[in-house]
Amino acid sequence: MNAFLLQYLPIVIFLGIAAALGIIFILFASTLAPKAPDPEKLSSYECGFNAFDDARMKFDVRFYLVSILFIIFDLEVAFLFPWAVALMKLPPEVGQFAFWSMMSFLGVLTVGFIYEWKKGALEWE
Repeated sequence: MNAFLLQYLPIVIFLGIAAALGIIFILFASTLAPKAPDPEKLSSYECGFNAFDDARMKFDVRFYLVSILFIIFDLEVAFLFPWAVALMKLPPEVGQFAFWSMMSFLGVLTVGFIYEWKKGALEWE
């Protein structure tokens, strides 16, 4: 049983070092970080609202729209990476089908992007 447990010793050492480093970094950050934030740190960031206003206040729906559009297009582009890696490993007849199906996917993506661009959903006024 002792030899069996010795196989897990590197994992236990790794977890111990990781936990110790995590605690050390948290302690250093809490002791060395500036305690008084400057006005720039408390100013509005990206969403355009003050950092410490009421959490129930209304804000512009365009922020949601831009973020959702980014997520949609970003995830669709993320599908290109596994496709590009696997395309060269496919047989030629399957590879052609995969290529043209991805071109149709990119066509739909491009049409959607042009539609959103023409509608003005990507412009912030």
